[in-house]
Amino acid sequence: MPGGLFELRKDDITGWWVAVVVDRGFNRARFARVAEPVRDVSGRCQNCSPAEDQTRLRTLKPQAFTVAGSELDQRRREEGKEVAEDDELRMGLLGDVGSWETIAAPLEHHAPLGQESEAVVIEMLRLARDRIARAREEGGTQYLQVVQNWGKQAGAMTNHLCFDVYDLPHLPHRIGEELGGAARYVIREGVCPWCRLVQDEVAQRDRLVFEDAASVCFAPYASRSPFELWVVPRHHEADFGLTSDDQLTSAAEALQKVIRLLDILDGPPYNLVLHTAPLHESVRETYHWHWEIHPRLRDIAGLELGTGLPVNPISPEAAVDELLATTREASGESAPHDEPDAGRSWDDFPR
Repeated sequence: MPGGLFELRKDDITGWWVAVVVDRGFNRARFARVAEPVRDVSGRCQNCSPAEDQTRLRTLKPQAFTVAGSELDQRRREEGKEVAEDDELRMGLLGDVGSWETIAAPLEHHAPLGQESEAVVIEMLRLARDRIARAREEGGTQYLQVVQNWGKQAGAMTNHLCFDVYDLPHLPHRIGEELGGAARYVIREGVCPWCRLVQDEVAQRDRLVFEDAASVCFAPYASRSPFELWVVPRHHEADFGLTSDDQLTSAAEALQKVIRLLDILDGPPYNLVLHTAPLHESVRETYHWHWEIHPRLRDIAGLELGTGLPVNPISPEAAVDELLATTREASGESAPHDEPDAGRSWDDFPR
């Protein structure tokens, strides 16, 4: 058994490293962080102000991004000197671009995602899908990022259930690393890396949280944050904007199950993020849309700030063990003795 405090693990897709603490017993008190509500200084919820009692897409800031480029580029432009016409500069020549929008649940819907009605969550995902498809047709920007921030510690700006949608003029670094790594993986292995992950995690089961006919949820081998979970569809599709209605329903069910499962950790703050194909690149064979859930259970320390190396204080295997053990306790089950934990089916989770 390794003797080090940290186990350095490498992400097979991006090539990024993480440091996982492997010799420390689980102590729930170290991860006790309840999502704090957001105090609205105006005294009223902005998403409840418009008298529209339905799930809807609202524009918070049109043309939300101005691409300034590097400081050196700005200085050279001010001095009338030539600068290289790279992608960032070309975006800057477009002026203010992109947008910040929100997909808001109906009036007075301030409960967590896991406690919302399935119909509302499906409608929120439908609006996200349709917004991605429309952004691709409109052109002009590069990537649409869909996120949910829950709890003040996770950057939430409202207690209203909503997804933030950012129409970005550039390809985010994280997505670019995934795209490049996935292309290299397909060349090397001959298969989509996320399709392989679904296959391997179901077969190995030590990081598997649950599975059904449409989706698989697991903690990734090189988890960057404690209790990080991914929801990956079994069906290969790069672009969330092309998702069918049936797949949306399955995704909504899976996400609600995950969030309810995390309530076992006392309802932590979290960031839910969608990774999908860029708007104007053909990556159908090599990319695979998926959701990532990052509970915000700790603060970033000096090693991470100094090196960029994420430090995860609990291994993904231990995190899954804890989640499944707590689920068994809540349902009154005893732990299996003669066979490995086979993950959970949908019906095993709290509702």
